[in-house]
Amino acid sequence: MRFSKCLILVLSVALSSLFSSSSVFSQEESSKSASEYTMQTHVIKSKILNEERTVVVQLPKSYKANSNKVYPVIYRLDGANNLPLISSVIERLQNTNSAPEVIVVAIENTDRLRDLYPTVNEEPQGPVGLGGGGAVFLSFFEKELIPLIDKTYRTHDFKVISGASAAGVFVLYAMQARPHLFQAHLAYSPAVWWNYGAATTRTKQFIKETHTLDTYLYMNIGEESGVMRERYDELQQFILHNKPTNMTYVSDAFDGVQHDLTAVAGVFNAYHKLFMPKQMPLNALSKDVASIDAYYEKLSKQWGDNIEPPEGAVRQLGYQLVRSQNYDKAINVFIHNTKLHPNSVDAWFGLSYGYESKEDNANALNSLEHAIKLADKSYPYFDMLMSSQARLKAVVLN
Repeated sequence: MRFSKCLILVLSVALSSLFSSSSVFSQEESSKSASEYTMQTHVIKSKILNEERTVVVQLPKSYKANSNKVYPVIYRLDGANNLPLISSVIERLQNTNSAPEVIVVAIENTDRLRDLYPTVNEEPQGPVGLGGGGAVFLSFFEKELIPLIDKTYRTHDFKVISGASAAGVFVLYAMQARPHLFQAHLAYSPAVWWNYGAATTRTKQFIKETHTLDTYLYMNIGEESGVMRERYDELQQFILHNKPTNMTYVSDAFDGVQHDLTAVAGVFNAYHKLFMPKQMPLNALSKDVASIDAYYEKLSKQWGDNIEPPEGAVRQLGYQLVRSQNYDKAINVFIHNTKLHPNSVDAWFGLSYGYESKEDNANALNSLEHAIKLADKSYPYFDMLMSSQARLKAVVLN
């Protein structure tokens, strides 16, 4: 990706008026308009950290209207100034059914280096003697913050943690120390140079010892050089070639993008490749049509909804297979669609199209007549059904 594309994304965020960002007290709403996000601020008296911590919670636009709906949660390190970027990208994805609505929890900093680095830096090129509070900060997440969010809001068990630079190191640490606490980990330009590359060493060891890990990891880097680039590249290549079973690993490298802009450059790819679209992509379809059911079962767990395979989405898979002349596989998909949606005119019409594409006109006619039995004149393509029936009858009878 070129820097110009990043600039376009920045401008789109700058022009976005997605929500009001006025400050509020704990659990008081900053927006009550249905067209805006609702934001609430919590001040937590943390016993673990022995200090007060502020978090800003952004609720989806549909939160109040859908009182039974549950949502995945994104935990974003480094504060609420990251909310507009996340909101803009995810809302664009939502508009194409490529991402669910989410709750976003932004954690404000007090002592950033202390909390986000799990080891004290002893390397002279950095601030010597700082860091080392990562374990305590992660305990705050596990025992105080996440339970508070789950108790206060309608969440489900799909959680994302996201952060850049030092916060990216914390993201990697969370994956190692509590592998199942978060289901997705987004580390933008993680500062793995810290303390002689301790994050690289520890993450490599974790990956080496972990055989199965059902998680999503996104990492990226910009125009870094020197030991930062060396240690990042070492880690990136190791994960690429040794990732555990069931891990989804995505990485980007952005030429000409400075360190502080890697989150902006990577946020679209990070979420676009994390969230499963409601339209199942053809490359997710295996030889067995059971992969359709498996896809939507996993999608449901990610989105927090019980999403059965949509008739139109499955039919589109069949059409794509027909276009590539993979007729037998297309017919199997169309048949599966009629089993999922036995009373759908479109499902049977699609199966007829699959058979006719293979020049199996007898089965095409049988499927079409099943569709006609289900249809009435209010069906928008009723005339097309009847003309197709006449055409197929003429071919079969001859």
